[in-house]
Amino acid sequence: MQCCCLSQHGLKITFQSAPSPQEFSEGDDADIICDVVSSPPPAIIWKHKGSKIQVAKDVRFRIMGNGHLQIRGIKKTDEGMYNCEARVMARGEIDFRMIKVVVNVLPTIRARQSEVNATADVGNSALLACDADGFPEPTVTWAHNNIVLETGDKYSLNEDGSELVIKDVKKVDEGDYTCIAKNKAGEKAEEVSLNVFVQPKITYLNNQTASEFDEKVILTCEASGDPTPDISWSFENRVFTEGQQASWTRPDKYESLDRNIVVRSHARVSSLTLKNVQFTYAGQYLCTANNSIGQDNQQMYLEVRYAPKILGPVTAYTWEGNPANISCEVEAHPGASVVWFRDGLQLPSANVTNTKIYNTPTISYLEITPESQNDFGSYNCTATNVMGTESKEFLLIQAEVPSSPEIQQVEPFSSTAVVEFEEPDSMGGVPIIKYRVEWRLPGQAWNGRVYDAEEGEITIVDLKPETTYEVRMSAINGKGEGERSPASTFKTEPVREPSAPKLEVKVQNRGNSLKVNWIKQDDGGSPIKHYLVRYKAKHTSHWKPEIRLPNGSEYVVLSGLDWNTEYEIHVVAENQQGKSEPGILSFRTAIEPTTIPGLGTGAIVGILIVVFFLLLVGVDVTCYFLNKCGLLMCIAVNFCGKAGPGAKSKDIEEGKAAFTKDESKEPIVEVRTEEEHIPNQEGGGPTEPNETTPLTEPEPAAADTTSTVVNLLPSTATNSVTESFSTAHSSPASESTMLTTSASSPTKVAPAKSSPQNSPVAQSSSVKANTQPDVGPLVDLSDTPKVPHSSNPIPPVSGPVSLPSANADGLQSQCDPVKAPDSTQNKDLQVDGPAKDAPNALGKAVKDDNTKGETEVKNATTEVKTVPNEAPQTNGNESKA
Repeated sequence: MQCCCLSQHGLKITFQSAPSPQEFSEGDDADIICDVVSSPPPAIIWKHKGSKIQVAKDVRFRIMGNGHLQIRGIKKTDEGMYNCEARVMARGEIDFRMIKVVVNVLPTIRARQSEVNATADVGNSALLACDADGFPEPTVTWAHNNIVLETGDKYSLNEDGSELVIKDVKKVDEGDYTCIAKNKAGEKAEEVSLNVFVQPKITYLNNQTASEFDEKVILTCEASGDPTPDISWSFENRVFTEGQQASWTRPDKYESLDRNIVVRSHARVSSLTLKNVQFTYAGQYLCTANNSIGQDNQQMYLEVRYAPKILGPVTAYTWEGNPANISCEVEAHPGASVVWFRDGLQLPSANVTNTKIYNTPTISYLEITPESQNDFGSYNCTATNVMGTESKEFLLIQAEVPSSPEIQQVEPFSSTAVVEFEEPDSMGGVPIIKYRVEWRLPGQAWNGRVYDAEEGEITIVDLKPETTYEVRMSAINGKGEGERSPASTFKTEPVREPSAPKLEVKVQNRGNSLKVNWIKQDDGGSPIKHYLVRYKAKHTSHWKPEIRLPNGSEYVVLSGLDWNTEYEIHVVAENQQGKSEPGILSFRTAIEPTTIPGLGTGAIVGILIVVFFLLLVGVDVTCYFLNKCGLLMCIAVNFCGKAGPGAKSKDIEEGKAAFTKDESKEPIVEVRTEEEHIPNQEGGGPTEPNETTPLTEPEPAAADTTSTVVNLLPSTATNSVTESFSTAHSSPASESTMLTTSASSPTKVAPAKSSPQNSPVAQSSSVKANTQPDVGPLVDLSDTPKVPHSSNPIPPVSGPVSLPSANADGLQSQCDPVKAPDSTQNKDLQVDGPAKDAPNALGKAVKDDNTKGETEVKNATTEVKTVPNEAPQTNGNESKA
C-alpha cells in the first residue's frame, strides 16, 4: 500500500545540503551550495532581495546543473540573504531554504608617514602609525627585523594596534618597521622607515703643551653625530674651518701667506696645526661640532713654555725730590724672577738708599727718589726662568718745564671770551696739569687765573663790554711753570642779550620727575635778571605755563610729567637788553613702573580715606538717632535750635517741669551778656536812622498761617535800642520767640561782620499758645521812659514786636536768620538752660505790663531768650514775654 503510494506520487522535496552562512572572498567565483532531491527532480529558482535572479540579464550569475548558484567575481554588494526555492509542479510541491552569503574583503593598509624622523639620546619617543580597512575588521601587528613587536618596556601599542610608540629612541632603533593587517580574506603589509638622528657630541679633545719656536703642534678634536657634524675651531673670536687658513696678522680674511695655521678634517675628526709656535698661541681653543639638529662645544688649553719677554716703555721722567716708578713688565711661562741693577750693582744695595722695589706677578716696579743729578741715568731689569733670560735697560731722565702754548684764536663776547690754543711742543717729559691765563687792559697790570688741563676749554670771565684786552698763556707741569706765550689782543662785544645757557638733565628718584641744570654763559655785559623755563611734550603743540626763576638759579625740577613721553625743554636768560636764544634739551621720561599692578598708591590711600569717612558718617548718624549725640545733633542744635527727632517731647516735659517749680508763674528768663565799648561822639549831635529797614524777609503764606513783617522805627534817643522778635516753630505744640537787642553808636557806624557773634541769629524756645487771631497787632515800645545819660548810657528798648498765630493745623517751623540794617553794629548773646536768678545776678530786669515792657541793661548788647508760661493770656493780642 505504501509502495504503491510512493510509486504513484514520487519522492518528496528534500534539501540535502544548503548551509548558511556561506563565506567567500571578494573577487572570487562564488559557488553557493543548495543540493535538493525529489522525484521527479525539482525545478530550482534563486531569489535575492525578494526578486528572482535573471541569469539572462546578469552574466555574472549562473545556475549550475546541480542547482548551485554561481556568482563570478563576487562583490561586497552581492552580500545578503539568498532564497533557494525547489518546485515540483506535477504535484504542486514547493519548498525553499534561506542562505546567508557573506563576502569577506581583503584588508587595505596605508601608513600615515612613510618616513619618521627622531633624535637619539634625548629621551624622546617616536610614533609609527598605519590605518587598515577590510571585512571582517582586520587585526594589525608590527614587526621589525622579522620579529613581531609587543607592548613592553621598549614598545607600546594602542587598542587596535594601528599605532606603535618606540620609547627612548636610540640609534639602534633605526630601520624599517612592517605594519601587517590580517583578516579571513587575507593579509596586507606596509613598511614605515624610522630615521634616527644623533646630536653632535665631542668625544675627544685634550690639552696640549708646546715650547716656543717648536716646528708645530697639532690639536685634535673628534665628534660623533648623525648627520656627520662639521667641526670648526676658534681662538679669541677668530674661527678656523677646513679649507680656510688664518693668520694672526690678517684674521678677517682667514688666509695666511705663511700657512702657519691649517685645519684638516676627515670623517668625524678635525685637526688644527699650528706651525712655528709662538708664545702668543697659548690660551683657550674652542672646538665646535655642528649638524642640522644641534651642536656641541668643548674647550682645550694650549700651554706654551717660553723665555721671559720684557715689555713697556723704557724711559721715565722726574725731578729731584720727586719719586718716580720704572715699570719692568715681564711675560714668561713658567714665571720669571726679576732683578734690578745699577752700574752692575744689584738694587737695593747699601750704597743706594733712595730706591725701593715692589713686585707683582707680572710687573716689577723700581721706585727712585732722585737726590742729585747722579741718580738720573740707566737702570737694568733682568728676568729669568727655565726657558731663558731677558734683560732690558731703562732710562730715568730729568724732567723740564713745558714750552709755551700757542694761542690760536680768541672768541670774544660781551663779558667773556673763549681762548683756543695749541698744546706746547715740549711737555718736559711729564704731563701738563694746569694752564695759567693772564689778561689785562693795555698798559695796566695783568689779571690771571689757573685752569685745570682737563677742562679742555678756557673761558675768561668778568670782562667789560666793548673793551680791548691782551691775553697770554703758560703751561704748568710737575716740574714747574713754562714760558709765557706772546700776548694776543681782542676786543669784547657791545652790551647785548645773554648767551644761551647750556643744559643737562638728571632723573629724580621718580622716573617722571626731571632736574634740569644749566651752566651760565656770557651775560651780554649786563646782569641777568631772571631765567625763563618752559617745556612741553613733543607730540603736543601747547607749552606748559612759563616758569620764572631769579638770577643765580642753577636748576629747575619738573615733576608730575607723563610717563614714557619725550619732552622738549627751553631755558632762556634775560637781561636789560633782552632774552637769549633758548638752551634746548630733549628728554624721554621712564616707563611707568609695574611693581604694583592695578591701582596706584595714591588711589589706594584715597579709597581708604573715603571708606573711613563713610564709616564715621555712619557712626554719627547712628548716634544721632539712638543717643541724641554726635556731629549731626550739634549742627541741629546750634544752627536750627532743634533737638534730635526723638527729643521733642523731652524738651516739652522739661519746660513744663520748670514752669511748675516757679510759684510766681513768671516766664523763665535766660540772659547772657557781653560788654562792648562804644566810643562817644566827638562833636555834633546824636544821629538818627532816616529809613526803615525790614529785619525779616516775608515768608510765603501757609495754610491758615500769616507771616508778619517787622520794621525798624525811627527813634530820637541818642542811643537807640531795637528789640525784634522772630518766631520759629519746632512742633505743633511749641512756639519759639527770639529777642534781639541791637545798639547803635552815636559817633561811628561799624560795618556788619560775618562772625557768628556779630550776625543776628534766630533762637528758639517753647511757647504754649491759645487761640489767637490770624494776625497779631504791632506793639510799639518807642514810648518807654528814657534813662538818664551817664558815662555808659543805657538805651531804652524800643521796636515793634510781631507774633505769629496758631491754627488748627499746627504751627509752621522757621529757622531763618534775622537781617539787621547795615548802619547798625549788632552783637547777639545766647544763654541756654533755665536761670531764675539771672536778672539779679546780671543786674537786668524784664517786666511785662500787658502791652508795654521796660528793660534796663548795663551792657551795650544783650540777648534774652524767654520761655513763656502756660497761663491763659488776658486777651488774644497779648502774650507773656
